[in-house]
Amino acid sequence: MGKKADVEALLKKAEKPSMDAIRLYPLYEGKIQIAPKVPIRDFRDFAVWYTPGVAAPCKIIRDNKKQVYKYTNKANVIAIISDGTRILGLGNIGPEAGLPVMEGKALLFKYLGGVDAIPLCIDTTDIDEIVSFCKWISPSIGGINLEDIESPKCFYLLDRLKKELSIPVFHDDQQGTAVITLAALTNALRVVNKDIAKVKIALIGMGANTANLRLILKAGARPENVIACDINGILGRHNADNFERRDPRHYFAMITNPEGKKGGIKEAIEGADVCIAFSKPGPGTIKPEWIKSMAKDAIVFACANPVPEIWPWEAKEAGARVVATGRSDFPNQVNNSLGFPAIFRGALEVRATEITDEMCIAAANAIADFAFKKGLHEDYIVPTMDDEEMYVEEAIAVAKKAIEQGVAQEKLDNAELKRRISEKLRAAKEMSNVLQDSGLIADYF
Repeated sequence: MGKKADVEALLKKAEKPSMDAIRLYPLYEGKIQIAPKVPIRDFRDFAVWYTPGVAAPCKIIRDNKKQVYKYTNKANVIAIISDGTRILGLGNIGPEAGLPVMEGKALLFKYLGGVDAIPLCIDTTDIDEIVSFCKWISPSIGGINLEDIESPKCFYLLDRLKKELSIPVFHDDQQGTAVITLAALTNALRVVNKDIAKVKIALIGMGANTANLRLILKAGARPENVIACDINGILGRHNADNFERRDPRHYFAMITNPEGKKGGIKEAIEGADVCIAFSKPGPGTIKPEWIKSMAKDAIVFACANPVPEIWPWEAKEAGARVVATGRSDFPNQVNNSLGFPAIFRGALEVRATEITDEMCIAAANAIADFAFKKGLHEDYIVPTMDDEEMYVEEAIAVAKKAIEQGVAQEKLDNAELKRRISEKLRAAKEMSNVLQDSGLIADYF
């Protein structure tokens, strides 16, 4: 696999989805649509679904706003909000160019979580305007998923919206990535029989890793065992003032790296048990000889896309025991799709007012435990997207944690949670199958 021809074949294979996308997108003109949720036997039914019948539910909601969850689809609809400033690996390409990504996200929300998600790419990059926009639309939606917003603005935006809105707000590039990273780390540590409170962790790249670090610390890692490295080098008290005080990197520079280590990626990795990289695409961003300097039974997450910071086989040959990437064509994909659909499913099911860090940890533990029960090994530390029952178990875990923390407006027992969640996930897939089987969705593949 390390031969030049094999690498070229791998890269060529990786290009095929892009070529298929260019051909298929114009044929479908988008990936999602609005479908009826109620029966329409004939036009007389519109007297119930619209005027004059609709006035009665309107009056009920007028007198008690919480009834909107019972009489409308608010309980199952979220908005995917992006300003187009950090689209995948493409950067600031604008809201229109970001729309295909948000539509794809909406498709995953529906198919994997039974969640109706509306993609809304907005023509402003101003934090105050984005906050206002989210407030204006909040009466119509049950939650907000922030997506592909530049750093560090995304950190400030998430914090403000969580404080100023009474519906759950989630940023997948932060929290979603952190959930699946924590799940993968939990099981990787199980494989190598190491304790999260004792391992030395090197974080390479402090975009997504900012949220990863926050959740990993809440899950038991010790800040004194962490070395964080961004594009300018290792963070520490020596450069904390390079960041605004509200920038999370300032805080992490103050609490990690107590020995004051300086340097770059090479120095950050040396002696570490774990390397978690969300940085510059490789190969070559992380060199094999640097992996050799890590501790025995090292864990390496090389998650840059489309090409990881180091090829998995190179990391293994250099001594890493467990290797994960962000790609589906290698073992151990750190895949956000394992997290966000079920997290929102669980939050919406109990009408949660927020998505807490503890709910995210519950999701990570559910993902990790599902894979653990199937049997862990070096090349299987997280489930795959076709492990359908995992989404049910994860959503239940999130809902239960929301109830336990007092942020759920509806309290359901385990049996009812499982019934409701299982039914919604089954219905979402069945709807897709029915539309395809009937020919209403054509198969151009």
